[in-house]
Amino acid sequence: MIVMTVVTALVLLALVTQAGIVAVQRAFPPQGRMVAVDGATLHVVDIGPRDSGPPIVMLHGASSNLEAMRRPLGDLLAMDHRVILIDRPGHGWSTRARRQDSTPQIQARIIDEALGKLGIDRAVFVVHSWSGALGARLALDHPGRVAGLVMLAPVTHPWRGGVGRYNELIATPVIGPLLAYTITLPLGYVVAESGARNVFLPQTMPDGFVQDSATPLLLRPREFIANAYDLVTLKEAVAAQVARYGEIKAPVTIIAGEPDKTVKTNIHARPFAATVQNAKLIVLPDLGHMVQNAVPDLVKTEIETMMGRIVPAQAAAD
Repeated sequence: MIVMTVVTALVLLALVTQAGIVAVQRAFPPQGRMVAVDGATLHVVDIGPRDSGPPIVMLHGASSNLEAMRRPLGDLLAMDHRVILIDRPGHGWSTRARRQDSTPQIQARIIDEALGKLGIDRAVFVVHSWSGALGARLALDHPGRVAGLVMLAPVTHPWRGGVGRYNELIATPVIGPLLAYTITLPLGYVVAESGARNVFLPQTMPDGFVQDSATPLLLRPREFIANAYDLVTLKEAVAAQVARYGEIKAPVTIIAGEPDKTVKTNIHARPFAATVQNAKLIVLPDLGHMVQNAVPDLVKTEIETMMGRIVPAQAAAD
């Protein structure tokens, strides 16, 4: 009797999840074009004027999608610059062939290929959180693509501890998919708002952020599993690339907050800035993890300052 009750509950939750997937995808449809590359199909939103210097490529962190970079920062930048926002492989409306293609190294190769197909030669990359490691990897493995790198609360180094027991369970064969296809979406709707608020601290989360950022897309099983793989493999991935950071030649600007409890500045931003040859570090008091939301005007100014240095340098080189 107990077994039948459990099975019935799981079946009902699976049906609720499938209905939820349909509802979420109708509420947050793709906004851009799809670019097929080896191992993935990337969803890309391309906005802003085309004749405004090097384009700006924006890459979101974990548990999010390109909309988290678009509002307000991407839209602000697009008033004067070409801005390319990308859903990382497996996130938002992007897909990836293998769940295990979760490391910055693999995703850097995928994004580099996609930019080549889009005709993007060199760009300024703006990366947040998880994508700090990705931006560093792009600068290391694809230096010809990276004209400059602006990092917001970046992950760059190994840290003490894990990434949450639930993520570890979701990345476990059999158990992970069972959870993802039954309880994750219904449970996620209950806790998404409070979880997002915690990431913003000590800032206050903007009204409507969860909807404006299309955060519910994360609750779909295939994306939730991809996100878990990204998180559980990240520490080993950054540990493997730390020794190479001194090779980065592109100009780098890092903006982080002192009380950021999600990605600690003393573990990541400070040691990264101390290692990279051409790095500028800005640490702001009373700033949390969501830098692009808290100080978009400052970030825009720093991006434009970097671009102002890049263009004359490129002209001189040519």
